[in-house]
Amino acid sequence: MYKVLIVDDEQAIRELVAKYCSLEGFNYGEASDGLEAIEKVKKGGYDIVVMDVMMPELDGFSAVREIRKFSNIPIIMLSARTETYDKIHGLEIGADDYISKPFSPKELMLRISAVMNRVSSSQKSNSDVYENEKLRVDFTARIVSVEGVPQDLSPKEYELLFFMVKNRGIALSREKLLNEVWGYDFYGDDRTLDTHIKLLRKSLGSASEYIVTLRGMGYRFDG
Repeated sequence: MYKVLIVDDEQAIRELVAKYCSLEGFNYGEASDGLEAIEKVKKGGYDIVVMDVMMPELDGFSAVREIRKFSNIPIIMLSARTETYDKIHGLEIGADDYISKPFSPKELMLRISAVMNRVSSSQKSNSDVYENEKLRVDFTARIVSVEGVPQDLSPKEYELLFFMVKNRGIALSREKLLNEVWGYDFYGDDRTLDTHIKLLRKSLGSASEYIVTLRGMGYRFDG
């Protein structure tokens, strides 16, 4: 049973999300701004955060940056800001998913389950290390190094790289990657995958050459 931290300055939104969490069997807690959210994450006890962007005291983007300094807890962002830049920015600073308002509470519950299933699956994976002349992936410690330098990947970037490395040399369709990394209940589109691939390549630097684009199909890891 997951415990969800619902962070939003609007009480009506918190109550709506809380209602659906209860229906799904999730426990939950609430915070009305970014500062309160940071303190609650520090105290522990939560499995995932649903974070609004536009809040008083400390906005969601700033709160995510602070949380990522000490925790890899999964974070789903909610925002009325639908511009592509805002979505990319949220993913770049460490959010695992980004949902635009107005949103479907049922879809949010599916996104929460999908994110948590991926985290659980990743933690249960076999302990081993992949290494080539530029890239080293320690699956147990969740450490990715490029030319000997550890890289700071977001949880979703790590899961995407993890799956591609495990299936290196295999052509992976966009549908396959979305299903395996985001879950079968994912309601986004190809742009979500392409955005994360772009961010992952940026994080990998010189090792990004191992991620090959298959035009009209998907991607392949050639390492």
